Amino acid sequence: MDLGQFSVSLTVKDISTSIDFYEKLGFEIIEGGHLNKAFPDSETSKWRILQSGTTVIGLFQGMFDQNIMTFNPRDVRSVQRELQSKGIALVKEADLTTEGPESIVLIDPDGNQILMDQH
Repeated sequence: MDLGQFSVSLTVKDISTSIDFYEKLGFEIIEGGHLNKAFPDSETSKWRILQSGTTVIGLFQGMFDQNIMTFNPRDVRSVQRELQSKGIALVKEADLTTEGPESIVLIDPDGNQILMDQH
């Protein structure tokens, strides 16, 4: 089972303070509404994706309550089928009748949320 790129999505109290901190650690912003002034929420967007080498983190203010582990598989539907065949319950399932971008969500035994997001 290929889970693809891994990143962690962090819920933050203040997006500007968090960006400043992670930039000091060597991360650079690679995605977020402010990168394109024509983006509808470019001035109010409270999320940014940062990268340092092959390490990717997302910073999210006011969007969810806890940190989330994220994987980006090429085929989330095949991952869903395999996980379900192993008895793993999903909180959110992909629509198997469609193609293209989709996601699934599961919770590990300690309550950590795992998002598998196919772009």
